[in-house]
Amino acid sequence: MADVDRSSPRADIIEEARRVTAAAHEEGVALKLTGGLGIYFHAPSAREPPLRREYQDLDFVSLSLHRAAVQAFLARMGYESDTPFNTLQGLRYLRYWDPAHHRQVDIFLDQIRMCHTIDLRRRFHLPEGVLTPADLLLTKMQIVELNLKDLTDVVALLLDHPVGGEDGEEINATYIAGLLAQDWGFYRTWQLNLDRFRVALAPLHDRPHVPKAPLALGRGVDVGPAAIRRIGPPFDEALRLEVVEIEGVRLSRIWTLYIDDLDHPFGHPRQRALAAGLQQHRISGSQ
Repeated sequence: MADVDRSSPRADIIEEARRVTAAAHEEGVALKLTGGLGIYFHAPSAREPPLRREYQDLDFVSLSLHRAAVQAFLARMGYESDTPFNTLQGLRYLRYWDPAHHRQVDIFLDQIRMCHTIDLRRRFHLPEGVLTPADLLLTKMQIVELNLKDLTDVVALLLDHPVGGEDGEEINATYIAGLLAQDWGFYRTWQLNLDRFRVALAPLHDRPHVPKAPLALGRGVDVGPAAIRRIGPPFDEALRLEVVEIEGVRLSRIWTLYIDDLDHPFGHPRQRALAAGLQQHRISGSQ
């Protein structure tokens, strides 16, 4: 393999993602690309219209045991540390900047914590510098309030990867089912998003296998109610009342965590207050 140029970040974000992942592989640094660019490198459909889109930032996953190596590596690659942020959040999340191109680089350590938590510590077994299709799909399907970019990314992934039971170029439904069986909230968000994708993909009648992809996911990720680990009162009852609103806030905000809640690993205080209010509402309504 030819030596990778480490002089400075590239203006083209796709070339820059390629430069960083190649250098990390060359140096043996535990760093995997995720997000929309991860899907771009896995799914050829994401590189052509109508699914090609613009990318703004670089997102990576690494391991907390490799934190120091990752920080030294990014400095060598021409990035500047967001020192205040990394001082506060650096145990599980790092942020770097490319000031020349006004570009942010986020590095999740061990887990991706957004609407739900995805533990990736055991997902570094493949040598490729990009997360597997299954993990990339999970990073999108955990989002409660999907936007057009998320929808576009998932459609590209489903177009180019069959649902199966192995990693590599398949979407590993066995792995996904095992993860969702441990997390009721994530499983419920998965179900809601699967319904949204069925509706979104239905018009693509000229590509017959596409509308069937969510159905294949539904069959492959078959998590029965008995397999779901309940997370205890007051949440277990509250989570079943999916259409109830308290103070005008959708219940989805109770069973998920948002990236802005990084300082509250067990839930934002408002989330807990809403859940308690919902529980009291349920008790009062039964009297």
